[in-house]
Amino acid sequence: MDNKKENHVRRLLKTRHLAMIALGGSIGTGLFVASGSAIHTAGPGGAIIGYAVMGIMVYFLMTSLGEMATFMPVSGSFATYCTKFIDPALGFSMGWIYWFNWALTVAVDSTTAGIVMNFWFPNIPSWLFSLAVLVYIIIVNALAVSSFGEVEYWLAIIKVITVILFLIVGFAVILGIMGGKTIGFHNLTYKQAPFVGGFPAILSVFLVAGFSFQGTELVGITAGESATPAKSIPRAIHSTFWRILLFYVLSIFVIACILPYTSPNLLGSSVKDITISPFTLVFRRAGLAFAASVMNAVILTAVISAANSGMYASTRMIYAMAHEGQAWRIFGVTNQRGIPIYGLLASTLVASLTFLTGIFGPGIYEFLIDSSGLAGFLTWMGMAAAHLRFRRALKIQGYNANDLRYHAAFYPVGPILALLLCAVVIIGQNPTAILHGNWQEVILTYLSVPLLFILWLYYKLRYRTHLVSLAKVDLKQGHFKSNEVTK
Repeated sequence: MDNKKENHVRRLLKTRHLAMIALGGSIGTGLFVASGSAIHTAGPGGAIIGYAVMGIMVYFLMTSLGEMATFMPVSGSFATYCTKFIDPALGFSMGWIYWFNWALTVAVDSTTAGIVMNFWFPNIPSWLFSLAVLVYIIIVNALAVSSFGEVEYWLAIIKVITVILFLIVGFAVILGIMGGKTIGFHNLTYKQAPFVGGFPAILSVFLVAGFSFQGTELVGITAGESATPAKSIPRAIHSTFWRILLFYVLSIFVIACILPYTSPNLLGSSVKDITISPFTLVFRRAGLAFAASVMNAVILTAVISAANSGMYASTRMIYAMAHEGQAWRIFGVTNQRGIPIYGLLASTLVASLTFLTGIFGPGIYEFLIDSSGLAGFLTWMGMAAAHLRFRRALKIQGYNANDLRYHAAFYPVGPILALLLCAVVIIGQNPTAILHGNWQEVILTYLSVPLLFILWLYYKLRYRTHLVSLAKVDLKQGHFKSNEVTK
């Protein structure tokens, strides 16, 4: 353990791994199931605008993250950047919130996998399948980072192929090549379409889309184990953005053309509604009788992928915090394969306990899930704030931003827009509960916010931290285009 080499992760992730990890993180049940409810709520136009705007915001966030990750490729990602560029107390609170959120996600997605398996095996208790998935995820993450990357790569490939096939079949149905008569585009203007419910409805789509896109920031976490971060991260970010936007916008367009927004079949929003998933319905419309089974299998890969990513993200975050002195040192220890084994055990413990509460204490389980609901948006805000501070530090210390390995698109508009939109989404989670004084519901909905504040306050009072002076931000650890940077 005294050997420094043993306490560092290994750079074994290839460019193809990073591209698919970023892409796979955003394609899941949010697209396959919940996209239908977005069309039902806001109409075809409202759903497309909601997903497109959130997709663009996520792109800005990813370019901000990419600029910092190529400058300083570390496993702690935005939590480390908040520590170095803003305040160690903020980095501490962001890191712990993110770790806890992803450890919970492992349990949630393992539980979901069991529900999905019940589609084929209704007489076998779902928790047995969930336990099997949880054990599998632990094994994959315990082997080597390359095994995690390879599993994610192939799971993401399955999802991408499914979306491409869906788009081909969908357009064939619209044009009458498959499924009988030509449907055309009249459903796009059916009754109140394309826009239904005005801005409040589009705001609700922002929420759905935001949750759908969470996971794309994983590309920043993988920076610490990327073989070639300067090349791989920018490529992953740019390719992922266009694919996500095309996949989501085109998929919603196809669904809206084939199914009118008034269809009750669009109301399903969980894996229990797989038989009325928009994807399933479109495949059936094309005459593919096995559509439900195929989509169920695809959604199974999606939830396993999400659980796998969750275990990786939580393990690397607690590992990075240990190296920053914000978590116990033992979590920073790696084994001979470069795996933060004690960090993996800690994440496994939280996931396992959460999983058990799902079986024996469903009330506690629901409370834990609700309490972590806004964690992703809070960490996105931290990411944007860290980028603004990073750029200001560069300027104040006399560095030229042109010497950075990678430049964020549309700076400073990108991070400012991301901050504003994330704030809108967080406030818009449950405004009716606030207006009606339903404080129990308010606490459940917004619990992540006071939890973040409590963690921040604890660290600030204990260690007397202050806002890092921009003139004293340590930029010497970073990587510029050349070793000698002109000031």
